[in-house]
Amino acid sequence: MKYFKILGVVIITVLMCFPTSTEAQSKRRARKKANIATAQWRYEIEGVGTGREGTYLLKVWSYSKRPDVAIEQAKKNAVHGVIFKGFVGSKQGVSTQKPLVKSLNAEKEHEQFFKDFFANGGAYMRYVSTTADGAVAAGDRMKISKKEYKVGVVVSVRKDELRKALEQAGIVKGLSSMF
Repeated sequence: MKYFKILGVVIITVLMCFPTSTEAQSKRRARKKANIATAQWRYEIEGVGTGREGTYLLKVWSYSKRPDVAIEQAKKNAVHGVIFKGFVGSKQGVSTQKPLVKSLNAEKEHEQFFKDFFANGGAYMRYVSTTADGAVAAGDRMKISKKEYKVGVVVSVRKDELRKALEQAGIVKGLSSMF
């Protein structure tokens, strides 16, 4: 009997040390759904200004049920856009850029690399950062349906470093190979 009391106290103590709030569970579910949506690469991207040398300053529009999750996914979407889609310029004098990868099949050919690269906390994080600490302007957070938000986030992508990493992985040919 004494054993069961001690075991009960230990279990209760452990459960109290690791609370699982419904908010945390909701955020995990939203992030998981956002990862599924990101796997479909549903986003919009545009150049918005000039960053430091070797970087792109981009606005990425991501979709999610939770605006905070959309902000997190915007970083992943920005790097994906620079690699595979390129982006259109803007009225502020930013020119349209082609994607770093020329091959349409590169994502399938190097599937495991990109799966690891774009995993949560993956290598893509080295090449992107939010500007203004990820703050979203008032007009850049829109509820587009009862269950979904469209959130615009301005991010900086270190394109030169990203290109070097893709060259080292054998995904992009080096610029020196053209000569």
